[in-house]
Amino acid sequence: MTTTDTVPAPVPPDPVTPDDLADVLRLAADTLRAAPADTDWSRPAGGIAWDCWSTVEHLADDLLAYAAQLGPEHPPQDRYVPFVARRSHPGGPNNFVLAEREGGPAALVEVLAASGGLMVSIARTRGPEVRAFHPWGLADPAGFVAMSLVETLVHLHDVAEGLGLPWEPPAGVCARTLARLFPDVRPDPAGPWPTLLWATGRRALPDRPRRTEWRWYADAPTAPAPA
Repeated sequence: MTTTDTVPAPVPPDPVTPDDLADVLRLAADTLRAAPADTDWSRPAGGIAWDCWSTVEHLADDLLAYAAQLGPEHPPQDRYVPFVARRSHPGGPNNFVLAEREGGPAALVEVLAASGGLMVSIARTRGPEVRAFHPWGLADPAGFVAMSLVETLVHLHDVAEGLGLPWEPPAGVCARTLARLFPDVRPDPAGPWPTLLWATGRRALPDRPRRTEWRWYADAPTAPAPA
């Protein structure tokens, strides 16, 4: 018997699910609500160009935009749903979702939870044959869940770093997200969360320099022909 006969093939991770996204959004909201009352949300968000408040708005905008892509009976195949977006200040993200500043961080977190909840709900109701546009691939509902996960995981990292909050998401969710969106990325012994941060240009790994360019692959399997 050869060595290869005795070593089982690696088992691929299960696909991401709307429940994964609901769990991560709950963790994200709990993390942000733990910020002290005197926290300055205008601090830079980690190593990105936006402040912490604007980064959470951007995340809420992404989640609602992904839900909107899946919303029409016939989702767009070559463009985004044409909402009007604008920058609330020079250099900020180009959003159609903005939180009332007068409501403070509680209002910001509520906006995030609402956008995320809509994404979770629509992902639970749309069939696996549905396809909708994203610049990095024509995706099915599971693909939009994975994109929502990577946005939430890494932007919470950015904001938590800026605000000095702990953020260590579940390894299993990170592994499933990597498997769906980053099939080109080799897992690192440090674990799926450090690997995901490397894949999205947030950090270096012991044997890999920090990425300056990166993308994910949203394309879903070919949709089955209608019965």
